[in-house]
Amino acid sequence: MATIKDVAKLAGVGVGTASRAISGRGSVSPDAAARVHAAIAALDFRPSSIGRALSTQSLGMIGLFVPSFKGNFYSTILETTDNELRAMHRHMVVANGSGEGNGREQALDAIEFLIQRDCDGIVVISHELNDDDLARIQQRMPKIVVLNRNSTHLRDACFSVDHCYGGVLAARTLLEHGHRELAVLAGPSSAPDNVDRVNGFLREVAAHGIEPTAVPIVESNFTPDGGWHAMKALAERGLSFTGLFCANDDMAIGALSYLRQSGISVPNDLSVVGYDDVDAAAHAAPTLTSIHVPMGELTANAVRWLINQCYGSALPVVREFPISVSMRASVAQVRKMPRGRARGGVSV
Repeated sequence: MATIKDVAKLAGVGVGTASRAISGRGSVSPDAAARVHAAIAALDFRPSSIGRALSTQSLGMIGLFVPSFKGNFYSTILETTDNELRAMHRHMVVANGSGEGNGREQALDAIEFLIQRDCDGIVVISHELNDDDLARIQQRMPKIVVLNRNSTHLRDACFSVDHCYGGVLAARTLLEHGHRELAVLAGPSSAPDNVDRVNGFLREVAAHGIEPTAVPIVESNFTPDGGWHAMKALAERGLSFTGLFCANDDMAIGALSYLRQSGISVPNDLSVVGYDDVDAAAHAAPTLTSIHVPMGELTANAVRWLINQCYGSALPVVREFPISVSMRASVAQVRKMPRGRARGGVSV
């Protein structure tokens, strides 16, 4: 296997010159650089990652923590992070929340794993970690970026959207279609983004004269199975409502499955709004109206910001990510029934 000494000898330059030509750091004449690269091609030379790390004090790796590899939401983050790093000839090391302990302990263990791998920086998305946890992590790993939440300790390192406004948009979507009997399938109350979107929803319905305490809320997790069971729990209350807001699309897809199995027609009997607008929303049955959160764009800019911090690059970064509504078939105008008949909706 060829070494850098072989490259230098064939190119007729010193080892230091060959090293600078390979790394792109330091002054090298165009003629010398051309001869070094010709020698690299002739010898099929591959500089080792260990050698690069010793010379640059960097392994060229960024760590990524996600709570789970499952679900449509996290797949966007994984794919986008990998694409951004590959474009800069960097690599990704991924850890998820698994093993013993609660969600917070699993997250801390996974991030410790990434720190021990000597990653140059870390991307974190977690609602289990509190602000003090994030501050302590940043003390050990200054180059960190946090997705989908804000922290008073790490303002510059946080990239998120206005989830409260997302909840407002969900409420407006149902209200504008005449729905005033509403229900909510919420995510975990420990998740700040979930709290924001549900509070935004309730604030908007209150502004339209609907008492928030009259809106039934069932809490579950952000999974299709969680949505299915939350919808079942709501059904067992025997309440009447015509509009349903689900705090994420995976839960909405689970709810749609339960409704279909129960013979409840969406949107004829019940209109449903999801949240996140993941790819699967456009392929649900019926296709799911959802609050569009540009998570791919948010992740890309967060990763670019971290790349700039780690490697001194100057990639363009934006921090404003507008939320919108993706209207599809799961929402329709509330049915107006003839006088004397029960009004449209679902009594579940």
